[in-house]
Amino acid sequence: MRFVSTRGGAPAVTLSQAIAAGLAPDGGLYVPDTLPSLSPADFADCVTLPQIAATLLRPFFAGDALAPELDAICDEAFDVPAPLRPLGDDTHLLELFHGPTAAFKDFGARFLAACLTRLRAGAQTPLTIIVATSGDTGAAVGGAFHRAPGLRVVILYPDGRVSPRQAHQLGAFGDNVRALRVAGSFDDCQALVKRALGDTALQARVALSSANSISLGRLLPQMSYYAKAALEHRRAHGGVLNFAIPTGNLGNAMACILARRIGLPIGKVLLATNANDVLPQFFDGAPYTPRASVATLANAMDVGAPSNFERLRWLTPDDNALRAGLRAIAVDDDAIARTIQDVWDAHFFAICPHTATAVHALQRERAAGRAHGIWAVAATAHPAKFDTIVEPLVGARVPPPPALAALLSRPASATAMPADDATFVQELLRG
Repeated sequence: MRFVSTRGGAPAVTLSQAIAAGLAPDGGLYVPDTLPSLSPADFADCVTLPQIAATLLRPFFAGDALAPELDAICDEAFDVPAPLRPLGDDTHLLELFHGPTAAFKDFGARFLAACLTRLRAGAQTPLTIIVATSGDTGAAVGGAFHRAPGLRVVILYPDGRVSPRQAHQLGAFGDNVRALRVAGSFDDCQALVKRALGDTALQARVALSSANSISLGRLLPQMSYYAKAALEHRRAHGGVLNFAIPTGNLGNAMACILARRIGLPIGKVLLATNANDVLPQFFDGAPYTPRASVATLANAMDVGAPSNFERLRWLTPDDNALRAGLRAIAVDDDAIARTIQDVWDAHFFAICPHTATAVHALQRERAAGRAHGIWAVAATAHPAKFDTIVEPLVGARVPPPPALAALLSRPASATAMPADDATFVQELLRG
């Protein structure tokens, strides 16, 4: 299979080339030139997440240098559970936070690391992975690439706009992983990354790639846990499983939408955002208008210019058709806090602010008569990452899982930096 840019101004490349580059030369995002077609019958012999992932991703790896390694890559990346937890009679939580940094992004980051480690084996010069994070991506990437030979990571995050525990995670790896706390928003961090990746003069001096959801190596594997949940539901109950997904940069939801398009038994997909309502405004009929992000309780979704909207429009170029196939709901901080309290009172377990946005959005759609059937809410992060928000709301301590506790016990440091291209370039050239 070959991969092309969403903007149509770059030559087609192999999967390995797309993963190594991160961003296409014309500034677009890599997408497959054709989409495969699969059915539930193709997964008849697949039970585990690694087995389902390998079957799902095999068409994308066809003819690529990484194809012989796909099973091993999936075994490495997907040795983490992604269970469905009941939340009432017709709702489940798809718990995606059981990885080493307690967020769904562990799956894609570990897959990307497994790919790049193989692609860079024997390389004479190091590859620098640059990643903008609104909270969880950077830690997942740092954990996945920590001490990987021939690879280094530079994380940019908006200073003061991630939770204290997220900030500690980002600066706790050391070795080949550096954290930069940027005086600005996530959108400023993301813009710095995109401009650096598109700077050919800089690329001639230091080899760069990305681990944001603009990276195909992050996006494609995230289809796997949606496929597993949908297949499990079909085997047990028949029919399709619907998903409500918290979304900021749109990568996680885009993976679910792609899996549905390929042929997995997935029904409706509901997008839930916080007060950064660029997507809900668009799906309600307004022009797509990126704007500066605002800070919210669900900080990992504080995105005003979601990159993967470009892939969404590639998949469905007609805006009317796109609006007809998806719904997006914005949830304010008061509703997020109320939902965390309500879930605790009803079920006696805590959810993170991001998961709460999707729970609340689904409740609103059900109240409006637009959400029938069985739904799974993507639970994207462990609530202990947001202890300063969650614990006062539920009136109880939320203990961190062991891997997170171990990371929080390590010393952490991050370098302060203005949202300035020249300063960022100097940081990248430091080695």
